[in-house]
Amino acid sequence: MKIVSYNTNSIRSRLHIVLPWLRDNLPDLFCLQETKVEDGKFPAEAFTDLGYFVSFRGNKQYNGVAIVSRVEPRKVSFGLPGDPSDADRLAMAQFEDLVILNVYVPQGQEVTRPQFAYKLAWLARLKKYLTKHFTPEQPLVLCGDFNVAPEDIDVHDPKRILGHVSFNPEVWKAYQSVISWGLTDVFRHHHPGKPGQYTFFDYRLRDSVARNLGWRVDHILATHNLAASSTGCTIDLQTRLADKPSDHAMIYATWERNLQ
Repeated sequence: MKIVSYNTNSIRSRLHIVLPWLRDNLPDLFCLQETKVEDGKFPAEAFTDLGYFVSFRGNKQYNGVAIVSRVEPRKVSFGLPGDPSDADRLAMAQFEDLVILNVYVPQGQEVTRPQFAYKLAWLARLKKYLTKHFTPEQPLVLCGDFNVAPEDIDVHDPKRILGHVSFNPEVWKAYQSVISWGLTDVFRHHHPGKPGQYTFFDYRLRDSVARNLGWRVDHILATHNLAASSTGCTIDLQTRLADKPSDHAMIYATWERNLQ
């Protein structure tokens, strides 16, 4: 089983990357964030033509999540309970014994602005959602763009970046609260303590990939038993080096088990 997470920064602008990757790598689950397209214009047929099922929710210019799967999910839902539901920030797909949660966590803009308080509250609501609807004993994967770099080794210049909305003590605390529900960072499970491994490279920085000026903000988390049985987790930098790329690279994890 192969599970992929990718912030596309507009799915219609990245089909030239996504579709060949699907054909060449045959993932079981492909979780997309920041699709930036309203539902009526989502390119669903491009995925169904390849034999995949696709569930999506989005808006014209912002946010948007989708789950592409080889097996049709038994249940699909979008958003968090309460107001606002942010249906275009969370997608849930349930299969026979596996739950997939695909999230696009708010970025936060500036720590002094209401958007940052909203980000912290959103992560707290995510923790409550996990606690109410699932258990750490079941096979569950929570993946996506968290807009959180959890450790110093997850950014290229931690001293300068400290205080950013995605790299500061408040957001670390909120993120760790989600982790404490019963999740393991699958990438860190396979690459403990290894610096310089990033998923986001800012367009505005010249040669950011070549100079490795990145952030690790895209994560694949899994309940402990499921994470322990994973066979690997990889950041595919070639997807960030492709022609007209997203500012994010794909990250994927693998298991010997099948998707059911």
